[in-house]
Amino acid sequence: MSRDLEFKRCGYIYSSVQKFCYEWTISNFSVCMDGILENITSPVFSLEANAEEMQWCLRIHPNGIDEESKDYLSVYLWLLSCPESPVWATFQFWIINAQGEKYQIIKVPNVLKFLPNQKWGHKKFILRDFLLFYRHWLLPEDQLTLCCKVCIVGPVFSRPGQNMTPAIRDPRQMLADDLGELWENPLFTDCTLVVAGQEFRDHKAILAAHSPVFRAMFEHEMLESLTNRIEIHDIHLQVFKEMMAFIYTGKAPHLHIHSMATGLLSVADMYDLQDLKVMCEDALCRNLSVKNAVPTLILADLHNADHLKTKAMDFIILHASEFSETMGWKSMVESYPHLVEEAFHSLSSIQCPFFVALT
Repeated sequence: MSRDLEFKRCGYIYSSVQKFCYEWTISNFSVCMDGILENITSPVFSLEANAEEMQWCLRIHPNGIDEESKDYLSVYLWLLSCPESPVWATFQFWIINAQGEKYQIIKVPNVLKFLPNQKWGHKKFILRDFLLFYRHWLLPEDQLTLCCKVCIVGPVFSRPGQNMTPAIRDPRQMLADDLGELWENPLFTDCTLVVAGQEFRDHKAILAAHSPVFRAMFEHEMLESLTNRIEIHDIHLQVFKEMMAFIYTGKAPHLHIHSMATGLLSVADMYDLQDLKVMCEDALCRNLSVKNAVPTLILADLHNADHLKTKAMDFIILHASEFSETMGWKSMVESYPHLVEEAFHSLSSIQCPFFVALT
């Protein structure tokens, strides 16, 4: 009791957070995914301040850890040793892609209790097929670069007069994080979405608040309303996950991938997610090229994306001589003649002195 009183006279208790980040590069990673290796363990690492006392490592299971996760990479943070246990910590994983950007950021928002020789992680960190399909982007030179940020939480004692003003978080960001946690670790769910044979538990109120299409399904006496189960077809699993991340958090972090942006534009139009549709149009406008402008124009026309259609048409007209012999243009001449007619009208209206016949 006297010691407690002494502490109260000297100051007060608050939680300190010690943070450190570990980056691990694994070469010839595609070989590791052929089923030969059950797991791969990183070198031992630690916080510099207590390198001899607290030691950690990472462990990857290239083919999952059980039947449920066999199609995924499983990733774990492992506390090897610590003289004063338990250790309370949060952590997050991500991959460094070919552009040096963070991808697949998976956070553990809650403080977890680590005992020596105990590990925590994600058994469904990333789909194996997705990783291999985008190997040029996620496995440059056949290397996987995995990062882990660890935040160790522990009590320390302040001194009188120290400035203890806490950092103020943006309430909007806090809300997005909280809703994102509901998507990643569903609580109080009341409906099921089925995509590519996989079931995802969700919240009707959140779906209905963002999508008039989902709202109509739940408001009327449709099969979806009666069973609280929606079968979603003709959508790639990763595109679906990106759409759901947007519905829950308002973010779509992978729009810089062209195939992701085109897929999301289609589903945004399908489910009347107008804000997401605008974001997709903007991303695609910024990445127009001779290779993708024609299919982008066709996509914009199919989904009434007027801003994107105008930008794609302008790009084609500006680079008319480069398009005249491409397979994409010839395919559009055969299958979408109305777009060819629009292109000719645009060309003639600007009376371009270097007019080129696109036939």
